[in-house]
Amino acid sequence: MKQKNKIKKLNRSWSVRYFLLPISLLIAIFANMFPITYIIIAITVFVSVTAMGNAELKNKMMFNAYMINNRKEWWRFFSHGLIHADWLHLGFNMYALWIFGKSLESAFSYDEIYGAKGPFFFILLYVGGLVMSSLYSYERNKNNVHYNALGASGAVSAVIFSFIILAPTARLGLMFIPIPIPAYLFGLIMLGVEHYLSKRGNTGIAHDAHFWGSVYGAVFTIALKPSLAVDFVHKIMGTY
Repeated sequence: MKQKNKIKKLNRSWSVRYFLLPISLLIAIFANMFPITYIIIAITVFVSVTAMGNAELKNKMMFNAYMINNRKEWWRFFSHGLIHADWLHLGFNMYALWIFGKSLESAFSYDEIYGAKGPFFFILLYVGGLVMSSLYSYERNKNNVHYNALGASGAVSAVIFSFIILAPTARLGLMFIPIPIPAYLFGLIMLGVEHYLSKRGNTGIAHDAHFWGSVYGAVFTIALKPSLAVDFVHKIMGTY
């Protein structure tokens, strides 16, 4: 019986790994041909739509801290960002990634930012955002088998806040604020709202992932090049 359980666990593990490995290979192959942002969007849309019609695949890819902690299904830290609850959830995340991702991806490759390492750092920002935005939920729910989460919101939040660090005075709009406001104010409002909703709970949305994904995006961007923090302040003060 123990041997059979081990075999089942191994098959479950490799079934998802075989799904994730081709995705990594596709990104590596097409990264020099197309913007990485577009590749991520295309793969996420394909996998999300596939999972919408395949409950078994969706369950295997969903973020579940209990399964990670007790069954060592580590891939869930990454795979949950490739699936979404419905078309609205998918559309909102991919639209936000499309708006901010392409500009940020280009900026990362500027000589005064990260130069030739820009594409690699952009991928690291996005993939790292999936993991780092989930760590808080993992610690809180690693013994709660009923907690599940899915979606690329944490990684997208990381992209948005990395953009804000590089362009704090860019004008951004909010759904409930019709007049565009500076990006740094947008960021402060977003952090405040996500923190409040996370503490309040019972929204059905992983606001903690949004919050920590945002924090990671800002910290990651500055950690790679600390002088960007000084530039950020100068840009807000108008002395850049």
